[in-house]
Amino acid sequence: MSETKRNFKKYILVFWSVVVAGLLSVFLLFFLIANGKLGFMPSFEDLENPQNILASEIFFEDGPTLDKYFNQENRTYVNYENLPPHLIDALIATEDVRFYDHSGIDFRGLIRVVKGIVTGDTSSGGGSTLSQQLAKMLFPRDRFSSKTELVLRKFKEWVIAVKLERSYTKEEIILMYLNKYDYLNNAVGIRSAADVYFNIQPDSLQLHQAAMLVGMAKNSSLFNPVRRPEMVLQRRNVVLNQMEKYGYITDEVADSVKQLPLDLEYQKVDYKLGPAPYLREYMRLTLTAKKPERGNYASWQEQKYIEDLDEWENNPLFGWCNKNTKPNGEPYDIYTDGLKIYTTLDSRMQKYAVAAVEQHLRHDLQPLFDGSMKDLKNPPFADNMSEEEVDDLLNREIRKSERYRVMHLAGKNFNDIKKAFNQPVEMTVFKWGGEVDTLMTPMDSVKYYLRFFRSSFMAMDTESGKVKAYVGGPNYKHFMYDMVKGGKRQVGSTVKPFLYTLAMQNGLTPCTKVPYVSQQFIQWDGTIYEPKDSDVDPEMDGKMVTLKWGLANSKNRISAWVLKQYNPQAVVDVMKHLGIYSPVDPVNSMFLGVSDVTLYEMVGAFNTFANLGVFIKPYFVTKIEDRHGNVIARFVPERHEAIDEQTAYLMLNLLEGVINEGTGIRLRGSNLWRERVTKEYGEFSMPIAGKTGTTQNHSDGWFIGTTPRLTAGVWTGADLRSIHFKTISSGQGANMALPIWGYFYKQVLADKTIGYNEEEMQFKKPLDFNINLDCDEQEQKNNSPEDFNDFF
Repeated sequence: MSETKRNFKKYILVFWSVVVAGLLSVFLLFFLIANGKLGFMPSFEDLENPQNILASEIFFEDGPTLDKYFNQENRTYVNYENLPPHLIDALIATEDVRFYDHSGIDFRGLIRVVKGIVTGDTSSGGGSTLSQQLAKMLFPRDRFSSKTELVLRKFKEWVIAVKLERSYTKEEIILMYLNKYDYLNNAVGIRSAADVYFNIQPDSLQLHQAAMLVGMAKNSSLFNPVRRPEMVLQRRNVVLNQMEKYGYITDEVADSVKQLPLDLEYQKVDYKLGPAPYLREYMRLTLTAKKPERGNYASWQEQKYIEDLDEWENNPLFGWCNKNTKPNGEPYDIYTDGLKIYTTLDSRMQKYAVAAVEQHLRHDLQPLFDGSMKDLKNPPFADNMSEEEVDDLLNREIRKSERYRVMHLAGKNFNDIKKAFNQPVEMTVFKWGGEVDTLMTPMDSVKYYLRFFRSSFMAMDTESGKVKAYVGGPNYKHFMYDMVKGGKRQVGSTVKPFLYTLAMQNGLTPCTKVPYVSQQFIQWDGTIYEPKDSDVDPEMDGKMVTLKWGLANSKNRISAWVLKQYNPQAVVDVMKHLGIYSPVDPVNSMFLGVSDVTLYEMVGAFNTFANLGVFIKPYFVTKIEDRHGNVIARFVPERHEAIDEQTAYLMLNLLEGVINEGTGIRLRGSNLWRERVTKEYGEFSMPIAGKTGTTQNHSDGWFIGTTPRLTAGVWTGADLRSIHFKTISSGQGANMALPIWGYFYKQVLADKTIGYNEEEMQFKKPLDFNINLDCDEQEQKNNSPEDFNDFF
């Protein structure tokens, strides 16, 4: 054999040895990668059940999404059938045109990339398939210290892509990709992206909108439509060109759609914005609550601990996430488990409630108070406040501020902090109609915010106990404290119906006549307590009057007479049966409403009268589903018979008197009230049973009104009780709170989709009820004495 032939065979042997060794090395490399010997590799179980973080959705009862709970990714799952075909076409044409022809790795695409690198032409695009991009999203890359590690990671993605192709169909891979991709601005997944950028569902995406979202997939940080709309528009048109190039759309369609604007309807994702923020926050805290431990509460929070412990033991929703576990034994997480929480709220009623609060505060009450501040010595505080008292209050407000907290942590003493509070700074402050940028001292901003009146509102369905509307304050971003469920204030005369309930239980009726004279109580220390009426009626003074007249006009003398027939503790017992859980002191002045109670409790209690004596605890959630749509919890309200049917119906008659001839007559369109108000919400012909309430110095205004279908309540006041109107005409519940009830109900009745009809509404009457409630007729029949001396 010649030397040449020997050398040739040698070279051939070396060549094939290198090739085989190379192939074996590649095979070994991929074998080691696939079996996790060169770093993490997802198992078959990981690929079959990728750990997708899904936001939990909250729904209105009538359908629309209320909001979502998430802390990492605002992602909500969408099914493949809800994806419009042009969205899928745009994705394939732009990101992986041979998607249906490969098994995870597109070798033609790789050759194109290599060629582009050699020639310097990068316009040919990348070589990553959709499956590889999905692998990158499902199992994110770590930080790399060398190019070797980066190349190794690329090989891992190839292996994962091939495994994904074996585990899932092409449609499932597309669905996983679109559900996983982060479109920026707290929009993770196609459903969130459609909602955030266009305020629609994915199946409603038009071609130009779908093309924009697909275009963002190249680099959403760069192609951010909020910050760079022109660049995103150009990128969208590139997607349309790709769809035309590969035959998904005609050139005529492409040219036409390119002329369209982005059509953004950007919805900023912010927990402080959106519908029902006060209820959302209450539900978040309630669902995630842990079992109360006394050591976790401050010394002054004893009552809060008692109430939370009762909720933990008796309310299935309270601490639900920590009381229940997933199949794997872990507790539920509302931020990542993709739960679907169905509330009792009605989206229409919620909208009307928010509008009613704004209507009254913005256009009626706040301008009235602002106009009166010029007469105050130290606005916005009442004139009975001394300089020292005002300064003490302001110092407390300073200590409650975030600015104080930051400066205090930085080691500043209070005097230095207070000096800083008197230095003007630029800030953005709340104003009805929108925020404003201004230059103001922090101290002036404290006073500025304190002057704003707040209102809370809650409405519940009479028979079911479902809460239909919930407004904790005027603006959640600037006034975050919830005054429906969280805040307690003195209830004023809205407590009187509970006293009258005791009277009705013990044989009295609305037409029972009692003396309208001063009443005295001997206190425990021997002193005399004599409750007064702010406006003694001279025509009735010293006469016999009906209990109905006494409650309708909220006369303290009559309430004092009723209380003397029984005792304060008996009234407290009635209140507890009607769902009042806040502490109520059994004192002789209790019918003035000096105890602090939540609006939530008051609405639930009043609802009992319209529900034939059955108390239903207002509730917020009907059911919870897991991410797959399986119902994992159902909720029904607590209910019990609080009073008998006859007592409940007698109380309705008494409370109707408040509306028809007493402090609530404004709802009937009284001429007297027309002269005193500038805004009219119309008259109501339906049965209304309600009660106004005004506290000392008219710091708080209340109105609770029930109808055959709905019970709603309103509280109105400033954050500090030392900020209030000077006159009772402006500060009473009929002026501060009742109009919000009227504005709300006017809109509810006008919305025919809700189905409330005034003419069809009537309170339920007990079957065996036979008491004559026509007091004039009884007067004539019984020839009752006219003077109270004849009563004895």
